[in-house]
Amino acid sequence: MLFGGTLVNVLTVLAGSAIGILIGNRIPEKMTKSVFQAIGLFTIVLGVGMAIKGQMLLIIVFSLIIGTILGELMSLDKQVDGLSGVLKTKFRLKNPKFAEGMLTAFLLYCVGSMTIVGAIDEGMGNGSEVLMTKALMDGFSSIALASVFGVGVCMSVVPLLIFQGGITLLAYWLGDFIGKDIITELTAVGGILLVGLGINILEIKQIRIMNMLPSLIVVVVLIWLNAYL
Repeated sequence: MLFGGTLVNVLTVLAGSAIGILIGNRIPEKMTKSVFQAIGLFTIVLGVGMAIKGQMLLIIVFSLIIGTILGELMSLDKQVDGLSGVLKTKFRLKNPKFAEGMLTAFLLYCVGSMTIVGAIDEGMGNGSEVLMTKALMDGFSSIALASVFGVGVCMSVVPLLIFQGGITLLAYWLGDFIGKDIITELTAVGGILLVGLGINILEIKQIRIMNMLPSLIVVVVLIWLNAYL
């Protein structure tokens, strides 16, 4: 099944999120704050580990600059805030961390090398073992995330399905087009975004990470241009 790994991943995130939401209301506020800080620290450490693997530093820098400019021009943060407002009204949600939870979960689940390698393997017919392993890990992670961020973690399955499933589809169509360089540098850019996200979670400074998301697409384009032109 072409999207089997991604669909299982979606189900584990939903199941883990449901458990997290159920236990989240029973956790004392002091403990919730401590868990929140732990997630922030973990996000920064994970992001640094991913970012230092990057080798094409100029491409990474230009990807972040161009991607951020595009995101600012499109006002992605305002669009997502507007969408989250509509969803919160429609489903009568009161959690102020809805958008932050969705973005945090999406980045944690989607920008790592495991996501990219697993999706490519599945698309090229090499099996879904990597994505199945990732699905199990994401399921447990979503319990902790949803206990803090609430329903926003559940909604992260929509961009997860689009992003991870999109990579699988591209690999199915284009085969070896997605090479090792793309995986490495895309992971590095994602790691930098995770560091910024961790800073937001720890409330050190608010960075508009949402407006930097186009960098994940720009880096792929720049690497392709660098290789073929």
